[in-house]
Amino acid sequence: MNTLSDHVNALIPQLKSWRRDFHQFAESGWLEFRTATLVAEVLHNLGYSLQLGREVIHADARMGLPSAGVLQQQEARALEQGALPQWLSHFSGGFCGIVATLDTGRPGPVMGFRVDMDALDLNESQAADHLPQREGFASCNPGMMHACGHDGHTTIGLGVATVLMAMKDQLSGTIKLIFQPAEEGVRGAKAMVEAGVVDDVDLFTAIHLGTGVPAGELVCGSDNFLATTKLDVNFSGVGAHAGGRPEDGRNALLAAAQATLALHSLTQHSGGVARVNVGVLQAGTGRNVVADCALMKVETRGVSNQVNDDVYQQALRVIAGAATMYGVEYAVTLMGEARSCTPTQPWVDFIHQQAEALGLFHSVVDHKQQAAGSEDATCMMERVKQRGGQASYAIFGCELAAGHHNAKFDFDEQIMVTAVTLLSTLALNQAQFGGAQ
Repeated sequence: MNTLSDHVNALIPQLKSWRRDFHQFAESGWLEFRTATLVAEVLHNLGYSLQLGREVIHADARMGLPSAGVLQQQEARALEQGALPQWLSHFSGGFCGIVATLDTGRPGPVMGFRVDMDALDLNESQAADHLPQREGFASCNPGMMHACGHDGHTTIGLGVATVLMAMKDQLSGTIKLIFQPAEEGVRGAKAMVEAGVVDDVDLFTAIHLGTGVPAGELVCGSDNFLATTKLDVNFSGVGAHAGGRPEDGRNALLAAAQATLALHSLTQHSGGVARVNVGVLQAGTGRNVVADCALMKVETRGVSNQVNDDVYQQALRVIAGAATMYGVEYAVTLMGEARSCTPTQPWVDFIHQQAEALGLFHSVVDHKQQAAGSEDATCMMERVKQRGGQASYAIFGCELAAGHHNAKFDFDEQIMVTAVTLLSTLALNQAQFGGAQ
């Protein structure tokens, strides 16, 4: 463990440099062109075997993909900001995923670690008391900000990659490091799962920093993620003069409004917690025109996959009924999806044991009740479990300057050192794991 500590401590300046670079050049989901090329370059230079782009992302399983014009524009932007041309072709068109593999040549399980790379669609604070602004690494990209810590996650992934390659003679089995795009909006994991990236994984761990967990605490198996479905609904009616011939119109605005009210009136579910929300409603073109178009952005959530699926099906019936009432057409586009998945207790126990032995945490807990959100790493966890593997989701508590998804979000960079140490320890000591594989 002294050797591990030496490797991690030597890496601290590089971790800080990587994190601040990713933060300054924040890139939203499916647009992580610069980030992905830099990650690929580091992993290649370390000696990892790489699978990139279409090799690890199923094209037809992508959700919430920006338009072709936006993708092209953002690739050009990434090149101007230092994206490496020798790698960019792999990610062109919004295929910004990477899987790095280290086969030790010695018998053992396949261990998978997943980190995400995308930023939020948010403008970063320019206030003088905001540390990234004060120290010159605030996002330079309008409407893109690392306000959830994914810049730290990407850095942790590179840190683990560096340490494990340096200590590969002490490893057994196979290590897979999964760098995922488009976690925000729960869009990216499903496409990687459909490409088979975790089909051979025996021991899987996804991570997050912060999320309201106190500094110094580790949650070894977060299990309160809600299953969710994100959908856009476009209503198409017929426009007409609102004063002269209103009867000639078919009002898409009224259909969307009816659907919105009905969705927010759905009954509770006996299976547990359920949610539905219409977050965006846009309609019409002018005050004297019967609206011929409307857009509704909706999400459903449930404490279990079954509850969410039931609520989603109810939502589809409500939308169809509202369209029929007003004689308009409608189209539903799936924009994101995540499942509810409980970590496997043997792997949670092992993480707990290894974390306590390190002595880096004030508190180590298996689970923690928190405000319920959603996370698409659950799609990977579910696939690993279906194929007989072990899976968990670890949360590293740390000090935050502001809450997640806030324009002043920032985190204590020391947590990256702690995370690299624990994840590397799991890989180095996996032979001690006695759970079913």
